[in-house]
Amino acid sequence: MATLPLLLPVTGTFAPGKSRRSTEIRLQTCLWPVANLSTAFAAYFVLLNLRVSLVRQAANTYIGDEVKSSNTRDANPKPSTPLIEQTQSKELLIASRCHGNFVENVPYALLVASIVEANGASPRFLTGALALLFFFRVAHVEYGIRAKDSLGWGRPVGYFGTLIWIAGMSAYATWLAKPHWGF
Repeated sequence: MATLPLLLPVTGTFAPGKSRRSTEIRLQTCLWPVANLSTAFAAYFVLLNLRVSLVRQAANTYIGDEVKSSNTRDANPKPSTPLIEQTQSKELLIASRCHGNFVENVPYALLVASIVEANGASPRFLTGALALLFFFRVAHVEYGIRAKDSLGWGRPVGYFGTLIWIAGMSAYATWLAKPHWGF
């Protein structure tokens, strides 16, 4: 009987040394949860990116996070007050940090998830873990940094949750790879 290699859902690569007989292959349903989560992460990344762009455009500040009182690019600069500039500067800083925090954490977390998957983790477990990571990142931004004074409940939940997620998933990857270390 012919054998087909086992396709991994997150990385889209074939698992080394693992295969299924062609007579045992059924329609795989393990791809859709991870694909949906990848779409959710991408959509949220785009939303955060657009927020930064919209605030930059409204503040007429295209680099950095400080709003200047005068801008030489405009022939007719809009009248501005220090209070408006301070508010725009704070909005720009918040939008930039929301985007930056996402970019600082999610790629590494997805890399760790790919390593875990490549070492044989359950697709259901991985889907649940990625959904939890998505919750942590959304809570950190929407109910933390964007809350009043940037001190909402989501900030510590998202921050510590993400750190624990990355540490736990890294430990799990090490545990899954223990046969390679001779244990």
